[in-house]
Amino acid sequence: MNNRVLEGRNLVKTYRDGPAETPVLKGVSLILHRRERVAIVGSSGSGKSTLLHLLGGLDRPTDGEVLLLGQPFSKLGEAARGRLRNRHMGFVYQFHHLLPELTAEENVMMPLLIRRESEATARDKALALLDAVGLSRRTAHKPSELSGGERQRVALARALVTEPDCVLADEPTGNLDSRSAEQVLSLMDDLNQRFGTALLVVTHDVNIAARMDRTLTLRDGMIRVEE
Repeated sequence: MNNRVLEGRNLVKTYRDGPAETPVLKGVSLILHRRERVAIVGSSGSGKSTLLHLLGGLDRPTDGEVLLLGQPFSKLGEAARGRLRNRHMGFVYQFHHLLPELTAEENVMMPLLIRRESEATARDKALALLDAVGLSRRTAHKPSELSGGERQRVALARALVTEPDCVLADEPTGNLDSRSAEQVLSLMDDLNQRFGTALLVVTHDVNIAARMDRTLTLRDGMIRVEE
């Protein structure tokens, strides 16, 4: 059985502004397997976030391709990519991107409602995930009423509520104090094992990278080191 969840093949990304060209990625290849935890590290401007956007179907590569569960993800139209993203991917960002007018419960329900699951089913799943991340008593609170660590745990619950095959995390603890960061990382480890979700984390923090199964280093638009 093929256990490849996400694959980038010779990814190239070049930004153009008139005649000027800025190459960011110069042929990056990687494979993410089921249940695997992989870190992408590199200096600021090395292309880490760009790579994550290509892998998540949020942007198209200039050349190369992305495969999601063996399907030509990056070559699909926007609507088809969106459907696959909703069913098979979760995202966690440095800034939680929660909808401020919605409660924690409603924010976590949203991906399931977009998928057209019933409100009752979406609520049951959201409450179960919020309980799993230790927020069963904060479900009715809006983001402005939650701490930074709590908001990030809501974002993590939202990323996992669809039971995705992989979660892409971009500096998920970069805006947190050390105690909240440790709580979020421990939860990500636990939920990775509990749900079997592959995890790809972009980070500048070597301590976070050390917790992963493998580390990829981006330098000058290419992967230079793989451990």
